[in-house]
Amino acid sequence: MKCIFCGHLESKVIDSRSADDGATIRRRRECLECGGRFTSYEKVENLPLIVIKKDMTRQPFNRDKLLNGLLRACEKRPVSIDQLEKIVDEVETGIRNSLAREVSSVQIGELVMDRLKKTDEVAYVRFASVYREFKDVNSFMEELKKLLKEK
Repeated sequence: MKCIFCGHLESKVIDSRSADDGATIRRRRECLECGGRFTSYEKVENLPLIVIKKDMTRQPFNRDKLLNGLLRACEKRPVSIDQLEKIVDEVETGIRNSLAREVSSVQIGELVMDRLKKTDEVAYVRFASVYREFKDVNSFMEELKKLLKEK
């Protein structure tokens, strides 16, 4: 790391400790040339995750938008906010771990529905009705039949 005092490119780490609840590492350094001491911070770089919508437009992933959709689907259902946040965390972590920089809204919807089906079947049907854009009662009934068949 470049010394802020003399510009020398080599320094040694004297002390390291966690900062910002473990999201950052604070390092105390000493220049090997002039002996000057300075602090550097090391942080994990989160690459932006882009969602490809059904109309092929792209927008940044927004976990709040996903959580709000789940909240609407679970309105008046016995599903806690912690359970919903866990679903959003699992979906986001799964996508980021895949190392994909772009993901389709279809993939996100399927991941959410897989988890929501295990959490609350009524909320699952509500979410699916919006996500799959049921055009009529028959398409809605087909989804319900699939759900009953899996049981």
